[in-house]
Amino acid sequence: MKVVAFNGSPRKNGNTYEAIKVVAEELGKDNIEVEIIHVGNKLIQGCLACGGCARSMDEKCSNSKDPVNEWIQKMKEADGIILGAPTHYSAIPGTMKSFLDRAFYVASVNKGLFRHKVGASVVAVRRSGGVPTFDQLNNFLNYSEMLMPTSNYWNVAYGAAPGETAQDDEGMQIMRVLGKNMAWLLELVKNGKDKVKENERENKTFMNFIR
Repeated sequence: MKVVAFNGSPRKNGNTYEAIKVVAEELGKDNIEVEIIHVGNKLIQGCLACGGCARSMDEKCSNSKDPVNEWIQKMKEADGIILGAPTHYSAIPGTMKSFLDRAFYVASVNKGLFRHKVGASVVAVRRSGGVPTFDQLNNFLNYSEMLMPTSNYWNVAYGAAPGETAQDDEGMQIMRVLGKNMAWLLELVKNGKDKVKENERENKTFMNFIR
């Protein structure tokens, strides 16, 4: 099995990476391969709401000038997905948000590419705002009908300078427990596919309240 993890921090080896790495180490103990992709230092344009992906239905964003379409296919092929981000003004950094908006919308309009995959979010923060950032990442997983493993607290690790999260004993435990639970859930999904019939996906109902 394989998990693809996305590091939304501008720093390749900062605290977001350290949090992801702890989860990945636990997954590795169950022979689950983890690929970590650095998103935060790339130039990623936001969604232009052009609707091209919904018209073409080719699993691609109409903007092909950055790696987003490559990453979408990696997510499609993976058994699990990890979204990692630092906290910028109690929110996901702009580059990571642009990537997620486009990737998850393409997945949604293409009949739920990430549906029933195992997905988890992790956050690094200096002092406060980590939980709102964690909630924002989870919104993408929830909307996509993904299966979310839990830990023994919110998946937030504390530290400012790169590597300081290693001193957050509780944060490191949270990441370890998350990795163990994610590995277990991945095994459940793998071993249950031939035994439990998967429910059919419903077409999305869209409404607004202007009449």
